[in-house]
Amino acid sequence: MSVPKAIHPPKMQHQEFEPPEELRDTIKCFWHNIRDAGTLQPSFEVQPDGYAEIIFYFGGTLSISGNGGLLPLPSPFMIGLLNQPVVFYTKNRLEIIGIRCFPWTVFDLLGLPSGKDEVRIFEHPIAQLQSTLDKCIRAGRVDEALAQAKQYFLTERLGIATSNMLFKAGAAMRQANGTMPVSRVAAAAHATVRTLERNFKQSSGYTVKDVSALIRFEQVRNRLWHYPDAHLAALAHELGYADQSHLSREFKRYSGTTPAAFARKAKKDKPILSSDFVAFIQS
Repeated sequence: MSVPKAIHPPKMQHQEFEPPEELRDTIKCFWHNIRDAGTLQPSFEVQPDGYAEIIFYFGGTLSISGNGGLLPLPSPFMIGLLNQPVVFYTKNRLEIIGIRCFPWTVFDLLGLPSGKDEVRIFEHPIAQLQSTLDKCIRAGRVDEALAQAKQYFLTERLGIATSNMLFKAGAAMRQANGTMPVSRVAAAAHATVRTLERNFKQSSGYTVKDVSALIRFEQVRNRLWHYPDAHLAALAHELGYADQSHLSREFKRYSGTTPAAFARKAKKDKPILSSDFVAFIQS
């Protein structure tokens, strides 16, 4: 996520919670976020990364631009893998419970066909969880809301058969920060490249190379947020880019801005935003 574009950035609180052990092959984390935007209806930008997010929200409104105006989003909705930033608009005090999923498991977890929708609105029994979570949030019982969400996904997880091959491939990609060639990812998953690519695209909608590139971009973005004075040439070498120019091209492709401009913005805005800035729907 990039910097909120409000004149006065909204106050933000963010917490992440590890999933139960039984869900760690499908879900990266659960998180809770509060954005106090007042009545300014600020916009904020969510940048690409290597995860998909299931988003429940409460209290305020959440919209995206489209058809010449703002399109309200239902709760829940999904943010899929992004190839470019998406701008969201909110108003008043907004609370969010997010489920950050691995892109090669999220569609199987929900029983939905895979696709490349950046923001996906879908009909699903999970929507019945909205009223239960809303009651907890209104009563200030965030822990109970998270417990309800975890229990829902624990139950859903029992009904699906996850692929050990995809789990091993995803773990290798994450451990290598997106720098591992497809052939080595396939070897780590004990599969041929052809078999891995077919199964990976069927499950996530994207190729191994697509997701690896997003994971690598995510590493650069997070590093520049936390260490805006980082040396780009050294970062390019560390993360397997051909050179600094290659890193810069890829960064601009996904973020719409240069690494240097992003670092300058991080220096300027980090003191007034949560230190967990990159974790809101990003992470």
